[in-house]
Amino acid sequence: MKSALLFALFSVLAAAQSDDTQGRKLFEGHCALCHGETGLGGRGPNLAQPALSHAPTDEQLVAVIKQGIPGTEMPGAWQLDDREAKLLAGYVRSLGKIAVEPLPGDPNRGRELYAFSGCAGCHIVRGDGTGLGPELSDIGARRNAAYLRESLVQPGASVPERYLTVTVTTREGKTIRGIRINEDTFTIQVRDAANRLYSFRKSDLVSAKKEFHQSLMPSYEARFTAAQLDDLVAYLAGLRGLD
Repeated sequence: MKSALLFALFSVLAAAQSDDTQGRKLFEGHCALCHGETGLGGRGPNLAQPALSHAPTDEQLVAVIKQGIPGTEMPGAWQLDDREAKLLAGYVRSLGKIAVEPLPGDPNRGRELYAFSGCAGCHIVRGDGTGLGPELSDIGARRNAAYLRESLVQPGASVPERYLTVTVTTREGKTIRGIRINEDTFTIQVRDAANRLYSFRKSDLVSAKKEFHQSLMPSYEARFTAAQLDDLVAYLAGLRGLD
């Protein structure tokens, strides 16, 4: 009986490995040219993320693979049969999953530290909080522990483009520093750290300085001990989606 169970387990693992290999080969043959060998993007968008805007479900991802996206450069892979499309979809999904790492911190203490430090004033986790900064509900599936720690001690090291910090000064001498929400030829919209939204005509400004590699988020390197940082990283790494 024990040998039969081990054989069955081995067969399941072997089949899963085979499916992953086939999915990877299909990706390399049909997708890597535009999306990059690891799915991080190129001519096409980054696929190495847990949520895809055009394919939130596995069924929709299969449909996108087979039918493409009208009005874009994404063609349909009509030559794939249903099984191949599912294998390819499974591999694409795997690109957006960061493996669970063994971490030294305590996620329960990290959750308490997150709440005590007021992180919900800028971030949302499972619907709770304010969305000035990036949502963190699935941050553990999108970013590894090293990235999370760097974000806590050096927030400006890798700021997403949509969270670019700007400082604008009006002709009346008023200065506003915040995140650029939108910008066109004639106007710029900014949200400050208090979550207040401003819209300015550029003709009314003395300057609009873009602060690359800067963040409204403070560094916690001196605020937390090394053990506390471990705990907070462990909590964030455990946030892997609503399910």
